[in-house]
Amino acid sequence: MDTIRLTTAQALVKFLNQQYVDFGNGPERFVHGIFTVFGHGNVLGLGQALQEAPGELTVYQGRNEQGMVHAATAFAKQSRRRRIMACTASVGPGSANMLTAAATATANQIPVLLLPGDTFATRQPDPVLQQMEHTYNLSITVNDAFKAVSKYWDRIYRPEQLMTALLNAMRVLTDQADTGAVTIALPQDVQGEAWYYPLEFFRKRIHRIVSRTPHPDELAAAADLIASKQRPLLVCGGGVRYADAGMELRAFAEKFAIPFGETQAGKSAVASDCAYNLGGIGVTGNGCANTLAAEADLVIGVGTRFTDFTTGSKSLFAHPEVEFLTINASLYHASKLDALAVVCDAAEGLRALSATLEERGYRTAYTDEIVVAKRAWEVERKRLSDVEYTVNQKADRSDRSDRPDRPDRSSVSFVPEVAGHLDEKLSEYAAKLNTSLAQTQVLGILNEYLPKDAIVIGAAGSLPGDMQRMWNSTVPDTYHMEYGFSCMGYEISGALGVKLAEPDREVYALVGDGSYQMLHSELVTSLQENKKINVILLDNMGFGCINNLQMEQGLDSMATEFRYRGPEGQLSGELIGIDYAASAAGYGVKTFRASTAEQLRDALREAQLQDRSTLIDIKVLPKTMTHGYGAWWNVGVPEVSGSEAVRAAHEQKLEQLGKARSY
Repeated sequence: MDTIRLTTAQALVKFLNQQYVDFGNGPERFVHGIFTVFGHGNVLGLGQALQEAPGELTVYQGRNEQGMVHAATAFAKQSRRRRIMACTASVGPGSANMLTAAATATANQIPVLLLPGDTFATRQPDPVLQQMEHTYNLSITVNDAFKAVSKYWDRIYRPEQLMTALLNAMRVLTDQADTGAVTIALPQDVQGEAWYYPLEFFRKRIHRIVSRTPHPDELAAAADLIASKQRPLLVCGGGVRYADAGMELRAFAEKFAIPFGETQAGKSAVASDCAYNLGGIGVTGNGCANTLAAEADLVIGVGTRFTDFTTGSKSLFAHPEVEFLTINASLYHASKLDALAVVCDAAEGLRALSATLEERGYRTAYTDEIVVAKRAWEVERKRLSDVEYTVNQKADRSDRSDRPDRPDRSSVSFVPEVAGHLDEKLSEYAAKLNTSLAQTQVLGILNEYLPKDAIVIGAAGSLPGDMQRMWNSTVPDTYHMEYGFSCMGYEISGALGVKLAEPDREVYALVGDGSYQMLHSELVTSLQENKKINVILLDNMGFGCINNLQMEQGLDSMATEFRYRGPEGQLSGELIGIDYAASAAGYGVKTFRASTAEQLRDALREAQLQDRSTLIDIKVLPKTMTHGYGAWWNVGVPEVSGSEAVRAAHEQKLEQLGKARSY
């Protein structure tokens, strides 16, 4: 057998350059590049290999290990899992920093290859710098923590082990049913060790992704079930996008008059102008989708994991005779909610099911319910977009019923359970933020002014709920939401990954001030790579989403607003004002500030003219987001409390729990 003498790291780079995937349209390069933060655990091994012979791999310099893995995840997600990035970090804290992002990728079933440096396989220098010692087991290192957040995990103790490890890594990275983060731990001494690798190992490998067709028995059972129902509802999940099945879903809905709701991952698989597209469904869904969901006698999940936000903690689908049918590439996900499982590719399943139902002449019993529900929601959506709040700091707030300068709360998108909190502190927030903008108003302006083919990104806080409800995606694949893990800090890093995947489109990261503070370092990488991203930062001086959750369940505000420590020792002092535009300008980002609708419109127009990354620092009043619309979320309300409000919240939870499915 012909061989070549390479180090473990050199063999790894050579192998990655030879990986291709074929989804039916010919081979495409699978591994696009590698994000790096070098340290002593990887710079001399993998670093040397990438410096001398990177092949077609583009090397990107990350600023934060978590951020670079988020960027790699977003790249693969926007590429519909057909291209990936690898990420390498040094031993110790560098590797540990990747854990959160690894979990994010795995929770969303997005492929990403992680190559963390590790301690010495020989143990000669133990403890090497940054090594974590376990006195009961010397084989454990920081990288063992990746086992819980990886779909495949391996450690290379000898150079020849690399071959079976990488073949298994590719198996999982190209698995359409069960992919996620793949971790190959690389002890730093082994990275530099050489071995005679067979040349055959480095041949061009084409991983053919074969779309699984439904089994005839499953297909027949599914058709029988649908034919027995009058008011089915489709749920469009992320699997529709990854299978490129948006056209099939739309055709299926239109042919049989079946409405569909969108999950966060499924949104924009089909354009919002489809007559049967109800928009977001579930806890962060709208009144249109949730109303019809409660009346559906059959729920047909397509490529969805049926998370608690989609199902309203298993209470949303309330019809007494409701049944479930799921089309999914994964048997695990297809079986949730005790559903009739059709295990196949989403596009293949919809096409086959469509042909079978057409033979039977099937049609639903809907009349004008879909049109009426969509029309009602559009009125509500416009109301939310047009909201303005005029602040009169000197006004007596005890009675506003006849005060034209203080509109009735029904015309404003306040979170109803906590509106009183804003009444108490409105003047303080308004004075500090110097704004009258509502969050829903900002989203209305953005949806109007951003290019229709621009990609919007979000991940955490109250923005995902507002966006799933309010955002109209008129062009497919323009809505990119990480909500499988809802990871704060994904937004800006993810925007960079999306821009790398779609360099010709404008990319907008919608981020709250809390998430921005948590992680925004990859803004610098966007400048370094000349990949323009646009950051839309909504500043309401706190972790507004969790503050809402606190107060909705009867608690007082505690450590969720951004306040100085007060004289009584609590975080109840003055609000902390931060100039985020000044922060980003220091990196070289083109920045704008907005506290009025006109300033925001001007900033959006100017941002589109720039050739480098931008940030718009938008000040918004808290508690001006969407809320409710008929879906319940099960959260851990205490059973015992001295607060009457908390006890009442627990009673409400028990009441709702009694209406929900138990499995």
